Amino acid sequence: MHVAIVGCGQLARMMALAGWPMGHHFTFLADPGESFICVEGLGRVVELETDLEGEALYEALGKPDVVTVEREHVNVARLNTLKPHCSVFPDPEAIKYCQHRGREKTFLNSLGIQTAPFHLANNAEELSSGVKALGFPVFVKTCEEGYDGYGQWVLKCEEDLNNLVAEADSLPEVVIEGRVNFDRELSLIAARNASGDCVFYPLTENLHRNGILWSSIAPADAPAALHAKAKDIADKILNAMEYVGVIAIEMFHAGDDLIVNELAPRVHNSGHWTQGAGISSQFENHIRAICDYGLGITTCNQHAGMVNLLGIEAPKSIVSESNVQHHVYNKSLRPGRKVGHLNLVSDDRAALEAQLERIRESLYSD
Repeated sequence: MHVAIVGCGQLARMMALAGWPMGHHFTFLADPGESFICVEGLGRVVELETDLEGEALYEALGKPDVVTVEREHVNVARLNTLKPHCSVFPDPEAIKYCQHRGREKTFLNSLGIQTAPFHLANNAEELSSGVKALGFPVFVKTCEEGYDGYGQWVLKCEEDLNNLVAEADSLPEVVIEGRVNFDRELSLIAARNASGDCVFYPLTENLHRNGILWSSIAPADAPAALHAKAKDIADKILNAMEYVGVIAIEMFHAGDDLIVNELAPRVHNSGHWTQGAGISSQFENHIRAICDYGLGITTCNQHAGMVNLLGIEAPKSIVSESNVQHHVYNKSLRPGRKVGHLNLVSDDRAALEAQLERIRESLYSD
């Protein structure tokens, strides 16, 4: 099948690399000025023009069988103009939920899924009243855009609030989130195909650094009941949206509760470990799902881990370790930039945890 991907970053790259052995071929849609070095050699790149949509866009992309996305920040209206001509998965309306934090949390709450308490604010008065209703500390995040720590503020006291209120005229709509006392950050990667079949990967435990995912380990060390609770949450979301493709659900683990933080309607950094775990990777299952193939196995017999390469290259000594799988994205180095990742597997969880810690300390000695 011919698959068109909106976006030309590392996620598009890894989807295409997973799809090529399955016999699929790819076209990529680049925003004006967007670099396409990550997907170089993997298919034709179409550079978007302002008025390119509908049949003209379908023709420019080479008449794909299905269009998918590598990011949620896309023009939903433009995607909808493609639907009369080919399949578009995930459905643009599902992506729309995830583009706006307030809309996303309202949707989750309507399904009985717990989120942090929140208020929306469009001006200084609403910002102040929302913060006071929730009490310090609070997290303030732009409703749209913002990722990896950008477009986010932590307010711990009245002075922090006053400083942000002073900027309120230049702020976009924001969501104010009450503090959640949690034990750790978890995520679950799930997939649903067009026939309605669903699969779920094990819960993943994630470690962040400066708001950016640093490393992951799976399956998370958790009782079966918690894994089952996460699957139930994912099942509700997938079926309520009639979702097709891979979705990532980021959660806080607090006691016996799972509190959903965010949804990502795409393959996700916290699922990169699936590439080396002896199962169908999240990238393969996304392609299977949007092409309506049967979904691949997601049950692991080993422990798996991942370490992001943030603005650095991995030395040969680490890459040469027998259980390390090295992925690079063809990007130039820049501080904090995701330029690659390492996947690791082991039968011994304690040994894997120690190895992950050693590698993190070696790579990020600061």
